Amino acid sequence: MSRNPATRSTCLRRSVLSVPAINPRALEKTHAVDCDAVIFDLEDSVAPEKKVEARENLRRFFSDRPLENKERIIRINGLSTDFGSADMELVTALGPDAVLLPKVDEPQDVTDVSDLLSEAYVPDDLRIWAMIETPRGILNAAAITEAGRTPGSRLDCLVVGLNDLRKETGVPAQSGRGYLVPWLMQVVLAVSAYGLDAIDSVFNDFRDEQGFDAECRQGRAMGFAGKMLIHPAQIEPANRYFGPSAEEIAEAETIVAAFADPASAGLNVINSGGRMVERLHLVQAEALVHKARLISARKPA
Repeated sequence: MSRNPATRSTCLRRSVLSVPAINPRALEKTHAVDCDAVIFDLEDSVAPEKKVEARENLRRFFSDRPLENKERIIRINGLSTDFGSADMELVTALGPDAVLLPKVDEPQDVTDVSDLLSEAYVPDDLRIWAMIETPRGILNAAAITEAGRTPGSRLDCLVVGLNDLRKETGVPAQSGRGYLVPWLMQVVLAVSAYGLDAIDSVFNDFRDEQGFDAECRQGRAMGFAGKMLIHPAQIEPANRYFGPSAEEIAEAETIVAAFADPASAGLNVINSGGRMVERLHLVQAEALVHKARLISARKPA
């Protein structure tokens, strides 16, 4: 499947909650929270001696009560570990919306998993997400994302992991992430070039509301689609900051209506509200309006 560089996902990914698969209570709570996506983690949050139990927890969870209205992503252990093969067998059996690969360093890490899924006759709608959390991953972000455009590729989204990146580079955890901004923007640039999404890294102190808000504002301004979360308390602000504002929705609706006017037929540039608007802005406006409708549909009546 080839991807159009101008195409970004129309899925809602404002809030991506990571939940340890070893914790049945946390798994059950995912039914009630208002996040857009859930990462069921078999990797960092699960001790080696608990990996088998965590997989069985997920097997029961998926069979007992399907999770609705949220993307379901299973984060596996690396295929080079003792746990990766069993994790992939579980992914194949459960059929989540995506599998999240840890510590993706190069395109081959993605294509290897694409091949495994295809060989197992897994439907194409099971996508691949990639954790970018190493120096090599950052350096190869464009090449990794380009792999999302090759025929048969399933790559859909990159997720930045700053905890591991800080550990490997020695960059301290400072407010504002000043020394990390160039690397973050490199990931955003890569996904923008090839029509994929990028999810901003976790904010470790869920009690620091002001710090989290500031990082959400920064991530949205950078161009991230949403944020990976470690606690349900972070869901509401993530949805708010990464979702379109009322003003943005109104402006997008105005652009869509202006191009729908018969007088605009065949025009690539029109006057809308006193400013010149091109058809590329129409594509962006239509995507924003679509996401606004998805958000509205999620709200209880």
